[in-house]
Amino acid sequence: MNMINYAGKAMLSQPMAGKTKEEIVAAREKAVAELKKRGYEVVNTFFTDEWYSKENMEKRGVENIPLCFLAKSLENMSLCNAAYFCAGWQNARGCRIEHETAKAYGLEIIYEEGEEK
Repeated sequence: MNMINYAGKAMLSQPMAGKTKEEIVAAREKAVAELKKRGYEVVNTFFTDEWYSKENMEKRGVENIPLCFLAKSLENMSLCNAAYFCAGWQNARGCRIEHETAKAYGLEIIYEEGEEK
């Protein structure tokens, strides 16, 4: 890794409700490319392994699956010095919470081009 251009670690905050897997992946790939171009290492906030399957979360006693995903995302935010907000973040409850958390804890906030702050 070229340390001269290293900007730190960033997470993505991305609305997912009502979107297809393809739309989610396309938006994620665009955001990751932008962050890498800016010198950031991207911290995963897209939890797809078996541990996060609906069935396994229910087996573990998770009562509120969206809240479980948000909690893990906030945990991963603690590894970052920046957060990137994808288009439409203002309309997603989890993204709004991530945004308020990023502001409250002093992370650099980056918006997808054309997004309102």
